[in-house]
Amino acid sequence: MSNFVFNNPAFQQQDPRKAATYPGAPRGAQGTYAPPPPPAAAQAASFQHAGMDAAAHARLEGMYSAPSAGAIETDRMTVEDTVWKTAGLFGILLVTAVIGWVWTLGGLVPRFGVAEGSLVPWMVGALGGFILAMVVTFTSRKKVRPALIFAYAAFEGLFVGGISAFFETVWPGVVMQATLATVAVVGVTLALFASGRVRASKKMTKIVLIAMVGYLVFQVVNLILMWTGVVNADLTFGLYSMKIAGIPLGLIIGILVVLMAAYSLVMDFDQIQQGVRNGAPRPYGWVGAFGIMVTVVWLYVEILRILAILRGSD
Repeated sequence: MSNFVFNNPAFQQQDPRKAATYPGAPRGAQGTYAPPPPPAAAQAASFQHAGMDAAAHARLEGMYSAPSAGAIETDRMTVEDTVWKTAGLFGILLVTAVIGWVWTLGGLVPRFGVAEGSLVPWMVGALGGFILAMVVTFTSRKKVRPALIFAYAAFEGLFVGGISAFFETVWPGVVMQATLATVAVVGVTLALFASGRVRASKKMTKIVLIAMVGYLVFQVVNLILMWTGVVNADLTFGLYSMKIAGIPLGLIIGILVVLMAAYSLVMDFDQIQQGVRNGAPRPYGWVGAFGIMVTVVWLYVEILRILAILRGSD
């Protein structure tokens, strides 16, 4: 599974002959199997054969022609409801991103020709977001707490706003470029998934997961080398700024990471669909929205770094 938050029974593929095993499943349902109801036409024919009057038949036809029940009526997770929840979380993120942006710019002080900004919103957002991401991931296996997910979106907004303001000060215009590129990648990925042209496969998922672990190790090593001064201070992004045949290593790695993030989105969409098929309770739509936010923020930061490396190598 790509996103750690989807490591939850609600999003696991289940045997249809068994009851749902997600948290919140009704008691006494385990091990039972309710066969699918017969088609509407077959039911109507059987009722007519039994001598049902015309008025009752008309009521039956009206029931089957009525719009299907939504998430509120069924209290079950739906794709549409998850989309609205995702939009709400990104609304919170944008509001706090503006706060992080203004906060960071207020602390920017020119020094040796390079702007150094207040790292408080950046660090607070990153640390708070990481802690809440872990809490949400582990607690949602038993109970979904939307308030924690709202708080995560708020902290992520501080992080995104802070880091964006800093990058924009050093490389003017890079934030708009990164935002448009992120929207484009998410839009294309969603369109391909909705059309059925792209789907998650077990083999590809394993490859991506291994690559993600390797990339995480690379990031940790790079940070250690930068903090200890092993890497030349002139290399702004550490190992990312090193060049191979004149091409920044960060550009090569960045393109691969963007592809990984796009495939992670595909896996996120697939897991949300699985949750809907499982009949997961409606609050799990917040978990699906949270998972998408985690991936999109990761994608945005990676694109932001790629563009900064390209601008720095000019």
